[in-house]
Amino acid sequence: MSTNPLSDTAPGEPAATVSFRTVLFSMVVLWATYFVLTTLRSMVMDFGLQFELGWRRLLVTGAGVLLTLVLWLLLRLFDNRPLWLKISAAIALALPVALAIGQVNYLVFKPMSAAMEQAYAQKNNLNLRRDESGNLLVDVPTQQGGVAGQAAGGATQSVIIEPAETSSDFWRKLLDVALGRYFLLLAWASTYFALLAGVQARSAQRREEQFRSAAKAAELRSLRYQVNPHFLFNTLNSLSALVMTNKAANAEKMIQTISRFYRHSLATEPTADVSLRDEFDLQKLYLDIETVRFPTRLVTVFDLPADLEECRVPGMILQPLVENSVKYAVSPVSRPVTITVGAREEFDRLVITVGDDGPGVPQGTTHGFGIGLANVRDRLEARFGPDIGFASTPVPGGYCTEIRIPLSRPRHA
Repeated sequence: MSTNPLSDTAPGEPAATVSFRTVLFSMVVLWATYFVLTTLRSMVMDFGLQFELGWRRLLVTGAGVLLTLVLWLLLRLFDNRPLWLKISAAIALALPVALAIGQVNYLVFKPMSAAMEQAYAQKNNLNLRRDESGNLLVDVPTQQGGVAGQAAGGATQSVIIEPAETSSDFWRKLLDVALGRYFLLLAWASTYFALLAGVQARSAQRREEQFRSAAKAAELRSLRYQVNPHFLFNTLNSLSALVMTNKAANAEKMIQTISRFYRHSLATEPTADVSLRDEFDLQKLYLDIETVRFPTRLVTVFDLPADLEECRVPGMILQPLVENSVKYAVSPVSRPVTITVGAREEFDRLVITVGDDGPGVPQGTTHGFGIGLANVRDRLEARFGPDIGFASTPVPGGYCTEIRIPLSRPRHA
């Protein structure tokens, strides 16, 4: 299926258009302004017969709105075309519409010509009339009669002051009116193109935001999927060790816990946030799995205040941190090691810590920065941008990783 290379919209997406309400409003404002200005001009020039002229002018204004709607329907065909083509279309299509408005104006105001002639004659005490040919005549006194003779009903003669309208006169008047309306229509077309450009710019901005959101979701999904194979690799190694040492009961218990862990972790969409309570519960399941391996060495402490349970965090964000504590603190030693997972609020920020009282960082290791800590840091930056704090460092008596992110609670909370 081919697509229009000149279109500003993606395939299958509705084209960006100016709403009919906005278009109609712009037309009404334009023609209402025309009506007000021409009425003021008529009053200043004292044309007389203001009521008769006013309702006819209002009729022409209504016809102007309707014919401008016709122009809009034609210009809509060029909405997704280049600007030069839009301008060319407006210049070409506005001319016949302007001629139509001029014709309406002529037909509406034509009956007013005779009325205005008679009003002028009465105001200036003149005898105006039209002959059979349509010439406008005025009676003036002859030189013999003079003004006094005319007043006494003396001799007068008729003088043509306006010849009958010819075909060329009609077209000249029509073009004179149409040209004024033509530039009015071009002004409206410019306004319409400006409105259309604004709508298309906002549409393009929305599409860009959607693309960015989709790209970020893909990045988050990729980072989240890195966690699962890494965790599965470690748990399978632990399960293999139990089987090889003939600890069948412990192996069966681990399999059941692993099953519950995966059922819990796969229940949410990979890019979705979860409550901090669910995240802590997930880590409790994982440490239950590791307790099967280290029943006497692994001690766990979870510190989650009740008012922070519904705070939102990326799913499985703590998994690599807890794994690192098991790998580098519990596994290498023979004494009991306590892993502490806690949360607190500081200055409208959510602070989560994963620490242990193990031996710290063994010489020659990077403490999981290959896929563990680096994955957590990348996921946090992809989710919250630079507005995060992330520190992982040895502390007196062990090791601690601290996460600082914006405090976010569900809207209904």
